[in-house]
Amino acid sequence: MGKDKTKNQKKLKVAANHNAEEEFNAVPHSFVFQRGQIGKNVQQLIVDVRRAMEPFTARSLKVRKKNTLKDFVAVAGPLGVTHFMIFTKTTTNVNFKFVRLPKGPTLSFKVNQYSLMKDVVSSLKKHRMHEEQFTHPPLLVLNNFGNQGMHVKLMATMFQNMFPSINVHKVNLNTIRRCILINYDDETQQLDFRHYSLKVVPVGMSKGMKKLLQEKFPNMSRWEDISELLVKGANLSESEAEQDGDHNITELPQACAGRGNMKAQQSAVRLTEIGPRMTLQLVKIEEGLSDGKVLYHGFIQKTEEEIKAMLDSREKKLQRKKERKKKQEGDVERKKNLKEENKKRSLAGMKRKRGDGEASDSEVEDPGTLGDQDPADQSEDDDAEYYRQEVGEEPDKDLFLHTKKRFSQKPGPPRKKFKGSGKEKPKSDTRGGHNRPHSGKSPIQKRGANVGGKAFKSAHKLKGQKFQGKGTEHRPQQGGKKFPGSKRGFGPKSPKTGHKPKGPGHKPKGPGHKPKGPGHKPKGPGHKPADKRGKPFKQKRK
Repeated sequence: MGKDKTKNQKKLKVAANHNAEEEFNAVPHSFVFQRGQIGKNVQQLIVDVRRAMEPFTARSLKVRKKNTLKDFVAVAGPLGVTHFMIFTKTTTNVNFKFVRLPKGPTLSFKVNQYSLMKDVVSSLKKHRMHEEQFTHPPLLVLNNFGNQGMHVKLMATMFQNMFPSINVHKVNLNTIRRCILINYDDETQQLDFRHYSLKVVPVGMSKGMKKLLQEKFPNMSRWEDISELLVKGANLSESEAEQDGDHNITELPQACAGRGNMKAQQSAVRLTEIGPRMTLQLVKIEEGLSDGKVLYHGFIQKTEEEIKAMLDSREKKLQRKKERKKKQEGDVERKKNLKEENKKRSLAGMKRKRGDGEASDSEVEDPGTLGDQDPADQSEDDDAEYYRQEVGEEPDKDLFLHTKKRFSQKPGPPRKKFKGSGKEKPKSDTRGGHNRPHSGKSPIQKRGANVGGKAFKSAHKLKGQKFQGKGTEHRPQQGGKKFPGSKRGFGPKSPKTGHKPKGPGHKPKGPGHKPKGPGHKPKGPGHKPADKRGKPFKQKRK
């Protein structure tokens, strides 16, 4: 196991991390993204520009269709992003916007020509590009940015602020591996954007000449003449074919990476283009983030009067915008206050209604204590009134008289009845928990009334004296004597002969009634016959 770090080492590490974080936050950062629909080539161009702007750029920035410029501005502040490079495409050309955050200005360019990184590298005989070159920012070189005008100076300042500044006296030469060249052409007023890989080599003989001097003959089968071995520019690109001379040979102030690159020795600086390439033309310069006044336009020239009128129109537009915003804020506040007032009124109404309800409940008499009225009379009056409302006729006098009998019974447990007594034994059939009505029709049903509810139930419950048979045999009501014709079991009885008509007070039965045989004898006055199946039923009240 390794030894634990000492306190001094920990302090040095913390200080180094703090300094690195401060340096990282101090340098400019950029976003490179597109707006709208673009093709595959423009998308690849964006990837190549991000590669050239490394390491202080968002290499894997994801852009969605719903994202707006305000979304990027909102994210740029916390991340320390200072520049936007926005690509758009129309049916005729490709446009490029260069924005300085947070308050502008915005430079709009037209991309006349561009070449991708893969196209440039494919034209090289031997390219010099590796990952270590992209760990440090490139060296910016501006060419021909002189006293051409204010717009040219503004462009130069914008490009300079896009890359971290370099202290010439403290810079480490090993950190400079790439170079970005921006050249301005006075005649065409176009910008040339180039990206190079940088290499430092000692000045000396060519590789082919060294092999000849070492008696090592190279393979010349692919050459047509031996002069191609000595000519350095054969089959090379524009950057590779450049001859070493006074323009690229210099004395190194410090040792540099590479064999023979010693301090105070002559070495040559060689550039190899790695792409991408772009030819840009300035269109206009605006204040702010593409929403301010136009400071310069490359195609449209306006007089002072037109500029003044445009500024006045912009001021009026901004004033109207402020008024609309102020009005909207007032409407929002007014609606909020109105909502609060309605809420207060609603709560007050609810409290008032609750208080009125409590007062009315205290004044209402309890329905369970209705004065001194007899409960039997109350029930009878209710049933009679309900009968009048439903049937529309006056009820019979003896229809609801049973209620008084029910309430007139003495309180307490029922008295025991003996079997041998000759008195009536009013009983109810409670098999299954329900009172079973008789098979005949009540007076209400005969009149065709749709009777239901309280009166109907009361009429059927208390319509007459009921009895219950024991088993399948009916017990006699007088002296324990069986009625003639009664048998054990169920089913209809056989008709008897010698039937005599009943007394003069007898009322004939309905049309569906079948008379019994001639031998039928009338029963006693207290006799209550059973139904066809031998089940007890309610006797029709006389």
